[in-house]
Amino acid sequence: MTTEPAEHRRWPVPPPDGWTVDDLFTLPDLPPHTELIDGSLVFVGPQRRFHSLMIDFLVQGLRACLGPEFSVEREMTVVLDRRNGPEPDVSVVRADAVTGLDQTSFHARDVLLAVEVVSPDSEARDRMYKPHKYAVAGIPNFWRVEQDGVTGRPVVHVYELDLATMSYVHRGRHGDRIKVDEPAAIDIALTAVDPRR
Repeated sequence: MTTEPAEHRRWPVPPPDGWTVDDLFTLPDLPPHTELIDGSLVFVGPQRRFHSLMIDFLVQGLRACLGPEFSVEREMTVVLDRRNGPEPDVSVVRADAVTGLDQTSFHARDVLLAVEVVSPDSEARDRMYKPHKYAVAGIPNFWRVEQDGVTGRPVVHVYELDLATMSYVHRGRHGDRIKVDEPAAIDIALTAVDPRR
């Protein structure tokens, strides 16, 4: 029996100053949902069911609450600056920033809310790095969604941008219902999420 040599994937070698968002959109054969953080390409691991269910649930809930002046987007790159193009799990953007079905990104100035659903492989990025980047870029609202370790139910941490420090201030922890006034009146019953189904 003969064995064929294993084929090895050739990963792109970063330039000396790191990648840019232009590279993110033009490099061939990048895996889906590749992000750019500080000039480095970040590849995401396999998605867990909780992560997928929460994204679907929040997209539907936000679309039901928000008017036509908003657009709710799922897993779209947000250009923060030339070296940062993260992909929030859910974003609320100004409707006038939507240019068509071929659009691949939004600018930070058009994003009113960025939402990250924490996964084991993204804990540090979702809790520290990405919120810091979103705040410095001026995104006014940030939600971090986590799975309660005991009940399995979602917990949403709500943050608002403090313009004096360009950092987020924690405005609440929501377990049963998320009811906030920013970026608009939003009221979503989190009890409708059953992670066991």
